[in-house]
Amino acid sequence: MNHFFSYLVTTLLFTTFAHSQDLGQRASWQARINYPDETAPGAIVQSVEPDSPLEKMGIQAGDKIIRVNGKLAQDSEAWTEITYSLRANEPTQLLIKRDAEEKTFTANLVGRPREQHAGLDTYYESVLNDYGLRQRVIVTKPQREGKLPAMFFIGGLSCSTLELSPTATYNWSKVIRALVEETDMVVMRVEKVGVGDSEGDCSQTDFLTEMAGYRAALQALKQKSYVDTTQIIIYGSSMGSAIAPTLANEFNLKGVISDGTFFKTWYEHMLEIERRIRQMEGDSEIEIARKMNTYYIPLYYGMLMKKKTYAEVINDYPALAEYNYHAPAHMYGRPLAYYQQLQDYNLAGAWEELKAPLRIMRGTNDWIMSAYDNEIIIQVLKKNGHQDHELYQFPGLDHWNTIHETPTDSYLGKPGEWDERISDILLEWAKELVAK
Repeated sequence: MNHFFSYLVTTLLFTTFAHSQDLGQRASWQARINYPDETAPGAIVQSVEPDSPLEKMGIQAGDKIIRVNGKLAQDSEAWTEITYSLRANEPTQLLIKRDAEEKTFTANLVGRPREQHAGLDTYYESVLNDYGLRQRVIVTKPQREGKLPAMFFIGGLSCSTLELSPTATYNWSKVIRALVEETDMVVMRVEKVGVGDSEGDCSQTDFLTEMAGYRAALQALKQKSYVDTTQIIIYGSSMGSAIAPTLANEFNLKGVISDGTFFKTWYEHMLEIERRIRQMEGDSEIEIARKMNTYYIPLYYGMLMKKKTYAEVINDYPALAEYNYHAPAHMYGRPLAYYQQLQDYNLAGAWEELKAPLRIMRGTNDWIMSAYDNEIIIQVLKKNGHQDHELYQFPGLDHWNTIHETPTDSYLGKPGEWDERISDILLEWAKELVAK
């Protein structure tokens, strides 16, 4: 399993959730739990927070969770669905194995407290997308009168929350906190289907449904009496950064900040990632070419172009099983329909048609997004007469807001460093774009 997939699944499963005004509050485990591996069912408890419902019911580190409300914790996909289904203040039944002993526990899990920010009003609201699912949005507003500029904030691919935990110290949370607290703007963050208190299941949500949620949220933002609708910019991270131009074009937004973006189709994108991974793993170029032609091209062609599941592709070509680290019908925690629709979605065309001012940040040690993808965006914009764009290649930065000496250090999950200039540049861009 490569380190990118491990990162996304870990992010997906240990996200905590918070309260919503009009949606059932999703619960938090208040524990560190290792999701089931591919060899045997059961999720292993690593630690439990003091005074939490799990601690009070007697759950201990080392316990193996077999079933939650009757659902078997069979694999990472099942564990994701279990975690999404938890609701605060409702009975949750756990079947546990402690060594050879079987135990059953029932407890009411709790949600997280709402965010609070000095000088900001914080609203937990919801929007209804065109597929009939209500999604949570978190709106922060400076405590002053009049119509205010606004930032529409969308995250990356994974099903992790954009809500800030009071104790969060990871680098992505530092970016979120800076943009929320220091821009002096209204900021709307959109939680995906099944994330936070949103209805549905993120692990089953396709790309078109996700886009419908962003559109519904942008419509709601533009209807707020305290928002200056001529002064709305969009910030997108990772997948959100590639979606941002489409939304900017559709809603006539004033500016775009893309953080860690791409331009090409998802098929090209995945092949480039696999080539970079093989290089970081130390394969020779001769071996890389053989593996690309024999394994990775057929694998992704079958899934993205022929619209098959990985299980179906491997059934047709069993030799691919050794090189496929994805689940039978999911990739990075999302359903394959998400990527198949994304493959057919013309993101490059949206870049080409962009009229709003653009700021792009890319880290020089980002092994997920290629340097050329970022450079080609600038080339296309220049060709079309776009006048206001900037690409900043941040020295040492990886895809997860962390400074590393090499891309391989990031890939291997080595500790990196935070640099305040990451958020400082984003803040400077946001203020610059609304001042134009």
